[in-house]
Amino acid sequence: SSRLSRSQSRAYLGMVWGLLVRVAALLLLAGPVAAKQTSLPGTSGLVPQRTDIVRTQSSIRGGALRVDKPERLSGSPSFRVAFQGEPGAYSEKACRELLGQDVQTIGKESFEEAFQAVASREVDYALLPIENSLGGSIHANYDLLLRYNLYIVGEHTLRVRHCLLGLPGTKKSDIKRVLSHPQALAQCDNYIRGLRAKREPKYDTAGSAKFIKEEGLADCAAIASDLAGEIYGMDVIEHGIEDDDCNYTRFILLSRTPVGSLIPPSMPSKTTLVFMIDNKAGALYRALACFALRDIDLTKCESRPTSVQLLNYLAFSEPQRHKRKTSAKEATEGNQERFRYCFYLDYKANELDPNAQAALFHLREQSDFVRVLGSYPSDSKLVGPVKDALAEFSSDAEKRGGRKPAAQVEEETEGEAKRLRIGIVGFGKFGQFLAKRLAQHADIVATDKDDVSKVAAEMGVEFVPYFEMNKFMRRPLDVIVFSVSVLSFEDVLRSLSPSDLRGKLLVDTLTVKSHPKKLMREVLPKDCDILCTHPMFGPESAPNSWQALPFVYEQVRISDYKRCGQFLGLFEKERCNMVEMSAELHDQYALGPQFVTHLVGRILGEQRDVLQSTPIDTAGFKHALKLAEITMDDSFDLFFALYKHTPNANQKIASVREAMATVERQLASKEAYLAAQAEYKHAQRSTMLQEFRSLVREAAAQEHSQEHAQEERSPASTNGQEVMASTKKWALKLAKGKEGGQPDEAPGAE
Repeated sequence: SSRLSRSQSRAYLGMVWGLLVRVAALLLLAGPVAAKQTSLPGTSGLVPQRTDIVRTQSSIRGGALRVDKPERLSGSPSFRVAFQGEPGAYSEKACRELLGQDVQTIGKESFEEAFQAVASREVDYALLPIENSLGGSIHANYDLLLRYNLYIVGEHTLRVRHCLLGLPGTKKSDIKRVLSHPQALAQCDNYIRGLRAKREPKYDTAGSAKFIKEEGLADCAAIASDLAGEIYGMDVIEHGIEDDDCNYTRFILLSRTPVGSLIPPSMPSKTTLVFMIDNKAGALYRALACFALRDIDLTKCESRPTSVQLLNYLAFSEPQRHKRKTSAKEATEGNQERFRYCFYLDYKANELDPNAQAALFHLREQSDFVRVLGSYPSDSKLVGPVKDALAEFSSDAEKRGGRKPAAQVEEETEGEAKRLRIGIVGFGKFGQFLAKRLAQHADIVATDKDDVSKVAAEMGVEFVPYFEMNKFMRRPLDVIVFSVSVLSFEDVLRSLSPSDLRGKLLVDTLTVKSHPKKLMREVLPKDCDILCTHPMFGPESAPNSWQALPFVYEQVRISDYKRCGQFLGLFEKERCNMVEMSAELHDQYALGPQFVTHLVGRILGEQRDVLQSTPIDTAGFKHALKLAEITMDDSFDLFFALYKHTPNANQKIASVREAMATVERQLASKEAYLAAQAEYKHAQRSTMLQEFRSLVREAAAQEHSQEHAQEERSPASTNGQEVMASTKKWALKLAKGKEGGQPDEAPGAE
């Protein structure tokens, strides 16, 4: 009986687990199903997808994981921009035209090195060419935009005016060789023919001027910009020597953070995106119709083959955006991904415009892969942190009396910043979890209502009892982190003296975000910096490493960007995936799923007496056990806070009940179907048996009549009579049916 009870319990647990999985699936799929109810073509409609989330992804360089850091420029003393080429290149000239003469430019040998410089925070931005009116697109930079998680935040069009540069005193008649980039030589072909000089291609326009200057080549001239002549002390022999005066190069400004959400609706803007579609008839037409039906003006559409390596990288790094699966036919023939094309598209609208949102959502339904590379102001305008940082740097430059030419700027090595002094209010399980890691990079002071001084001492953390809060606040703290429950946060915040908080950075780590954001803006003094954060991990989910785990934050009110950046840098050093997102959008995305997760976990947790691990647990059952363990280890106050702050929480609970009822109805329906199917098969079998018996009776009767007639004509032998009698007896038994089995074998069967 014990074995029977255990097996029944196991079966019951399996049924409950399957039921909860189906419930969670129904709830989570409800969002995407509703999201696909887009407006009809030609209408704008609301689209649930939002793209104003800042994601910074990790990139692998030499086996080490490096996490890109968010923009922290407004408090920085420098404004560094990378470009490709030697000082004096047209790219540097574009930098000065767009960002001013005082901007600090750093030349890189290749385009990829410029991308890497931005991604690694060596520089703040990069300005790189993307297309030329004569030479076409620079495809290498398009490919790099896919490989690096950078955003286009501005554009600038440079009128390319080639100049003939020579050493001081050089005359046109002295020139025997002309050095420059091959493209520049081609664009000045007619002029060089007139000089009757020999062409000598070099890797860079400004590099050719530098080479002539360093080597002292009096019979050589370089084709480069006038800026290169100024930097290297060379004479401009002649201006505007290009054959075609319609020579323009479009540059893009790259950043780690997008600015689409900061563009005013009245400001003209552009969006650049890349997408992939299957090679089917009309596929490109349908993709472009997403924009044409909404009257969105396209300024560029270009296709480019994509390498297998890049496709594999995209599929690995962004599986949510790369949806294509290899078909069985492709796998058999071995030609999967042989020729796949990316389509690069520019259109005149902000990514967040309602029409553009609808078009992008429509495009995502048709495409295997869609990525927005950036929304940015057109016509060399700047917005957001780019504009603010540039204005602050320009002001500092004016006070310093200007700066040296770009060729003389040496890269500065910044000394190590002083260690932050961080106070943690609430030294419970999560506060200790944070302090254990942060103490490696900062000085930590903690306070709590409970006496956890021994635990703090083991971590190297100074502990101050909560009843001595005045002593805690008198510490020279740079940052105060609140690691308390959602329900007690308001009481703790209001208990602190506003005068003690002035000039400090206050950080909350609550699961909900809109509530603390609103409360801190109301209660805290104006000279307090406010940073809302949500480390989406904890002691159970990340006991050993924070690598690649999401850290969501919003800079609500920041005056000291350097301090704020240094604090966020502590989590970047731990290789967190930094996600900048507004508190409202965080709650819109996270509260519902978190509440449902905790709800399902607590339902499982209430069955802990029968929810026991075994030596042969499946992966799914292990996940169920882990979910129950994690949610039940969290306090009920956290669950109640999620219930209190989650919009329509009661409706979600009702949805869970309805989903469970739906699954129960599905189970009952399946059970009834199987029972009806079995009954139908049984009835069909009985009918067939009756028909067979009837046929046997008819055959037996016909045989009997034939035997009778034969006996009347000629008497049969004794042996024949016995066989016929036995056969008749067997047939009659078969027709009537024997109880408990089948009829005996027919006599004479051999």
